[in-house]
Amino acid sequence: MRFQLLGPLSIAEGHDVVVLKPSKPSSLLAALLLHPGSVVSTGYLLRALWDDDQPATARAALQSCVLRLRRIFAKYGVTGNVIEAVPGGYRMNADADTLDLVRFRALVREADDAGDAEGELYRLKEALTLWQGPLLANVPSPMLHRDEVPGLTEERLRTLERACDIELALGRCRQVLVDLWEAARRHPGRERFSEQLIEALYRTGRQSEALSEYRSVKGRLKEELGIDPGPSLQRLELSILRGDDLGPLALDPGFDRTAPLPGGGAPPLAARTEPLAIAAPAPATVPASALPPVPPAPAVRPVPPVPSFTGRTAERAAINARLTAGSPDTAVVVLSGAPGIGKTALARQAAHDTQDSFPGGVFILAMTREDGSPVTPAEALTHLPPPGAADGATLLVLDDVTSPDQVRPLLPAAAGSAAIVTSRRGLAGLMATHGGSVHRLSTLEPAESRQLLAAVLGADRVAAEPEAAAELGRICGYFPLSLRIAAARLLTRPGLRIEDCVAWLAEDLPARLSLADDPRLSVPQVFGGALRRLEPRWQEAFHRLGDHEGLLLPSHALGNSPEAEEALERLADAGLLEEGPPGPYRIHRLLKIYARQQARESQHSQAATARH
Repeated sequence: MRFQLLGPLSIAEGHDVVVLKPSKPSSLLAALLLHPGSVVSTGYLLRALWDDDQPATARAALQSCVLRLRRIFAKYGVTGNVIEAVPGGYRMNADADTLDLVRFRALVREADDAGDAEGELYRLKEALTLWQGPLLANVPSPMLHRDEVPGLTEERLRTLERACDIELALGRCRQVLVDLWEAARRHPGRERFSEQLIEALYRTGRQSEALSEYRSVKGRLKEELGIDPGPSLQRLELSILRGDDLGPLALDPGFDRTAPLPGGGAPPLAARTEPLAIAAPAPATVPASALPPVPPAPAVRPVPPVPSFTGRTAERAAINARLTAGSPDTAVVVLSGAPGIGKTALARQAAHDTQDSFPGGVFILAMTREDGSPVTPAEALTHLPPPGAADGATLLVLDDVTSPDQVRPLLPAAAGSAAIVTSRRGLAGLMATHGGSVHRLSTLEPAESRQLLAAVLGADRVAAEPEAAAELGRICGYFPLSLRIAAARLLTRPGLRIEDCVAWLAEDLPARLSLADDPRLSVPQVFGGALRRLEPRWQEAFHRLGDHEGLLLPSHALGNSPEAEEALERLADAGLLEEGPPGPYRIHRLLKIYARQQARESQHSQAATARH
């Protein structure tokens, strides 16, 4: 007996498949299977069943749903204690033999470890065959479709992109055209599929069709988003217009096949996030014997500016001066601050500003995986040139560092080299051993927030509703991440008034500061990721701050014990609080709202567990 989640939710035995009817038990089963082997909190399950419209008897009804689901299992021969009641919620165990989602992720991991291109492609294609139609089409849960389906869809599309990359690299341009036509039409927002399709058409002698496809993509982007195709597509168009020989095919060295997927798996050090992520060419994922000979890829590529970057004038000038001072010792700059405050954007912009001072190259590495676990220095070193191999001073950007020990073995030694380190922590230990400068970022000023909105939406649209634009900055807490999420929502809805967007967001902060098509662009998810890195006792301390009066917190806000003082220090070091002794701590309004919501959800879960 096995469960099928990658399509309509169903139970299968051999070749017999039973598609479950849309019902509350179906939503409950889907919510549990999306997190196999993990404790799924009562609060999460309640939202999966009733979203925000939960009846007064929701917790009792949840227990009834569990009983109904167990009866469905018995009806179809699923025996044993499949659903476990545990403190805080329920758990459902599954493995690669009993759940297609687990099997899919296992095959993707096996593909990463394959020693040859054919083996990798075989496993990726096998993984893709597990997808059997529209995800959760028979599951009537708005929350799961809004919060979970986009992440699963992203896993499939990244796998499909990778499979097409390998087929192109193996010279199978004609064979992959059918898949690319379908992918480009079904997912017009993903430029990579269009790029693959255009290149495949050109390489098979269909130059006019390739140009027609490019112009279709360009026209759609202009009409819907007001933007041009990315640099990679533009270079491809120029090559086609000139009739260039593109040369032998090879896997794009900027594409990291271990890039993180929302559901797990082996995450990356530097994902291909055009146009921002810049890294040295990754180790080849297809052996040279499997591909035609190719000229070596350049070790250094230009670092593009961060789109619509605004504000941070003083910090940016100070950082650039520090990086280009030409010190014989490695210059270290640490950017710290709250989650979503804009550390990564400032680091990348500084890398763009100063790249001409580093002839040895600029290397940007993500130092934390999607699950919050740190990348080890040994893993990071595999993505950097060996000592002495770089031609001159280098700039290393280490993004989302969790401890000083991650940084010390990676610092470049060549004279004039530098490192920018972003972290939610202050990394005082690194400063004690290596010196440098620390910039603790705060929120944007109201004028800077308006500039950011104008840069994204256009000055005319912001000028038409100046008061609404100012209020949007305020309810977004002047956080760059919040502002960019709100601006993206407005950008894709050109007829929506800023005032109406403000009213809608204000009804449910910070939950509505999220984008459905990219689970990573979510203020609650970013806040939650920072919180989950802490021990449970510090998480609980953060929850308690939600009901504290005001945004200023005295040193005795959690009590007068040494542990209470340590809790505040831990939260401040994690970027969840600011300032501290001898003055008061400060908590940002969005973080306080989030703390209050999390505290109430935790209380509801504990109460439900006690009743159960």
